[in-house]
Amino acid sequence: MACFVPFNNRNLDISFFVFKPTVVLVDKFVETLKHFSGSTENLGCVQSSIFRSIHGNMIIWYGAWMKKFSENKELLTSALLSMLANTSSMAIITEHGFFDAYAGESRDGSSAAKFSTGDAISMNIIVPQSGDINDLSYANLAIFKSHFLKMEGASAGVCLNCQSMPSVTCLYVWKSLQFCYSWIINSDHRRTMLPYLERFSLDIKYDIFRVVFVSSDNLLNYQNLPSNQALQNGGISKEESQVIMQD
Repeated sequence: MACFVPFNNRNLDISFFVFKPTVVLVDKFVETLKHFSGSTENLGCVQSSIFRSIHGNMIIWYGAWMKKFSENKELLTSALLSMLANTSSMAIITEHGFFDAYAGESRDGSSAAKFSTGDAISMNIIVPQSGDINDLSYANLAIFKSHFLKMEGASAGVCLNCQSMPSVTCLYVWKSLQFCYSWIINSDHRRTMLPYLERFSLDIKYDIFRVVFVSSDNLLNYQNLPSNQALQNGGISKEESQVIMQD
């Protein structure tokens, strides 16, 4: 079963931790993050994934949380940072935060951007140096709506707002890396994006990732457990997992 990013924040809270590895053997750090993913289940994380930058030196850990476990985000973030303390010799945490998904589309009609190990993902983050973040969110949505149907090979996309800092993000899942490259090479971003963004002073970052790990297969195990045992093993019952996956 694929991992997914929902198109709204009704059932789940979404978090990203961005790492810059400082070791030569990055695979060892990835393995450490896999173990970290398993540990987060006891804190209410129902699925997680690891994205590895194809061209740069960046790794992103994605986690989705049941809302009843993430109500106190400061406390949860402190717990996660404490759990990641033993990775400080392998990587630097450059950014982290919770995000609200506020729009999205998919080719298969589902209400989530689904991905599995080996898939290609592109992400862009826009940080305003001035201006209203709400206006930027609408501009980001307008760009997404005008682009997605024209993006051959993009299976899904989602727009997100960061809760802790003024920034917006778009995440796209691609059927292949070749489709992603073709879109980047052939798109006239100056003509298609600047009309929406020219009134803002912005810092825009963009990267392409390979999904190297997903943990959402564990949901199948949770659905076969009694409710009390499921709560002990990660805080999600059969009924709750059905609510999450109903879309």
